[in-house]
Amino acid sequence: MSSKVDTQPLAALLRPAALDQFVGQQHLLGEQRPLAKLLAQKSLHSMVLWGPPGCGKTTLAKLLAQHCGLHLISLSAVLSGVKDIRAAVAEAEQRQQFGEATVLFVDEVHRFNKAQQDAFLPHVEAGTVVFIGATTENPSFELNSALLSRAPVYLLKALTDADLGLLIDRGLAQYPAVNCTPDARERLIAFADGDGRRCLNLLEIAAQLTDSSIEVALVDEAAGSRQRRFDKGGDEFYDQISALHKAVRGSAPDAALYWFTRMLDGGCPGEYIARRLLRMASEEVGNADPKAMQIALDAWQAFERLGSPEGELALAQTVLYLASVPKSNAAYVAANAARATVAASGSLPVPPHLRNAPTSLAKELGHGQGYRYAHDEEQAYAAGENYWPDGLEAQGFYQPVNRGLEAKIKTRLERLAQLDAEHGNAKPGGNR
Repeated sequence: MSSKVDTQPLAALLRPAALDQFVGQQHLLGEQRPLAKLLAQKSLHSMVLWGPPGCGKTTLAKLLAQHCGLHLISLSAVLSGVKDIRAAVAEAEQRQQFGEATVLFVDEVHRFNKAQQDAFLPHVEAGTVVFIGATTENPSFELNSALLSRAPVYLLKALTDADLGLLIDRGLAQYPAVNCTPDARERLIAFADGDGRRCLNLLEIAAQLTDSSIEVALVDEAAGSRQRRFDKGGDEFYDQISALHKAVRGSAPDAALYWFTRMLDGGCPGEYIARRLLRMASEEVGNADPKAMQIALDAWQAFERLGSPEGELALAQTVLYLASVPKSNAAYVAANAARATVAASGSLPVPPHLRNAPTSLAKELGHGQGYRYAHDEEQAYAAGENYWPDGLEAQGFYQPVNRGLEAKIKTRLERLAQLDAEHGNAKPGGNR
């Protein structure tokens, strides 16, 4: 149905042959920008190109080498190993003897383990190769610090709508008999989600399904169940979860609902979101509204029983609740402080009056002797009693905030601390 006869995929057919055909990344390639300055001098140093799929990392690496007149050797960390690295270096050394410099490009470099990454170092250090690595993952986490010290990171961005529009125009030129309606063009751009390769692949499928006009319905058919970027386990995954968590913490229910929906739309399992919501209920809401924990648990159970998509409503309801109610991280802060104190103070023995005395021997040893049973005391509180091990001063881990139910907790604990003070035992945090 279409006029394109080349058997190459459209994205490969339209791969730029020169830098002036490259689309996007003007923050790096625009006038007086970092890579533009290098190219003006026809000088290239080792680097890491970090960016989302379909933003042009591989193409840019090849064009940089071409523009600077350097021989290019390409490896994929998915398919290659140390043996391939050695072979590439041997070839580079041979070319170096004849005055020819080599760019060693490694795609998906984050898939190499630390030992494999170390194999590049002496050759980068010696100038045998100019190393260019491409990765979709955060180099700070995935690449050796020694490699990063020799190869600065350049951040590539997802393509803009204008960039994708330009790609669509170039793609349509391969199908003279096919036009694309404005609405269909917007749908293509939306589905592409900043990924140039995905944009051209969708356009190619849609063009193959018609001999006249690409309509919105045709784009939807071509896209099928394609989803926006989420990349479980990668940066997109953790960035979106971080955005959801921070929107809940910031009491921004609409924004929280947006990120929740983005995660589902990208394929994040509902069970994972349910677990994170339960954590937020404890960490961010805490005792300001203890009901939040139960609501999160109920939503998780509802999702397990109903599945997707019906159970997603219960999760959405929880997102809105957690983002809307008063917040307190006092329990979270207290737990961390207590953990740090325990780690620093070691295994201090339990004071005798707090020990269990289930046997006559334990009683003879003084276990439980002098302990004051709180329920027998006025207000069911043994004012001035010490519950800390000998040698450790009372700590004030828990500092309730003045919001929600925790405001009442704060008032009560302050009243009990005052009773301690009246009994001459006013230590930080009281003796609770």
